[in-house]
Amino acid sequence: MSITHATGYAIFDPKPGQYDFKLTKYELEPAEPDMVTVAIECCGVCGSDHHTISGGWGPLSCPYVVTGHEVIGKVVEIGSKVTEFKVGQRVGVGAQVGSCGHCKGCLKGNENYCVQPVHGYNTFWHNGAVHQGGYSTHLRAQERFVFPIPDALSSTDAASMLCGGLTTYAPLIHAKVSPGSKVGVIGLGGLGHYAVLFAVALGAEVTVFSRGDAKKSDALKMGAKHYVPTDPGFEKGLEREFDVLICTSSSSHLPINELLSTLDVFRQLVFVGMPENGLEITSQALSNNGVAVASSHLGNKGEAIQMLKLAAEKGVKPWVELMPMKDAAKAMIAIEKGTVRYRTVLLQDIESD
Repeated sequence: MSITHATGYAIFDPKPGQYDFKLTKYELEPAEPDMVTVAIECCGVCGSDHHTISGGWGPLSCPYVVTGHEVIGKVVEIGSKVTEFKVGQRVGVGAQVGSCGHCKGCLKGNENYCVQPVHGYNTFWHNGAVHQGGYSTHLRAQERFVFPIPDALSSTDAASMLCGGLTTYAPLIHAKVSPGSKVGVIGLGGLGHYAVLFAVALGAEVTVFSRGDAKKSDALKMGAKHYVPTDPGFEKGLEREFDVLICTSSSSHLPINELLSTLDVFRQLVFVGMPENGLEITSQALSNNGVAVASSHLGNKGEAIQMLKLAAEKGVKPWVELMPMKDAAKAMIAIEKGTVRYRTVLLQDIESD
């Protein structure tokens, strides 16, 4: 019998500091022929979840939202056109669950840049059906956005790789990071710690930029070679040093011009953190070394599979805190307070009907 409903922890009224999750039963989107239905084992907590349910990214598009887009679980149902997966297989689903399939991005293997993406939650399918996220019992996604999980990775380690990991891995690959590359990571939160772990796994020499010395010990334990507090004048002696800078901070108050000066000629500062407010960048800061400011959105399926394979082969071990799913509000408060070290994963605790 087809699965028609899920039960999840929903937010109906996004407000800063108020996380009134309500256990809610809801109808899943219709099961299309190219869809995979997953029974959720665990789900990572992303900064995007906090931005959404705190109202930082504006009002909800849907009447309520079940957040969560770093899902690991077992396949319990497949559509008639699904060929890659079978029932019972352990899989992951990240921050995108669907695309149009016919735009330039989709046709060229860049489905993560689809002009009509279906995101991990607070979103609608092209037929108008609502899609909810992973703080829940079940989730559906198009086959293209479902990833096989290597046996060598535990579910709780793999979960947050599906957004936090992939978001930082993809720009490293596009920057052609390899042994000998010099990578600067701005900010050491959930994303930043993944940028360090994957840059190190790719063989790079990593420098972490952060406010103060509080996270220096952690950065070095993750494999970073250098740690630079962003005090006034921090950029002196680092001119033209880096092949790429990955900015994982969501702060709108970054010493952006000084950071740009540390890039080698024609290189990029890539934003993967998403400040709620804009940034001030001068054209002079770009022209001095011909650098560019860019951003990156998730990664495509090939990059996700490549990342998971690298993590399994190199033993990439994220710093993860585990909580029962019912403690999602505590996870949000920890993000606000900046006490997470460095990703939180929620364990399934909802009894299915």
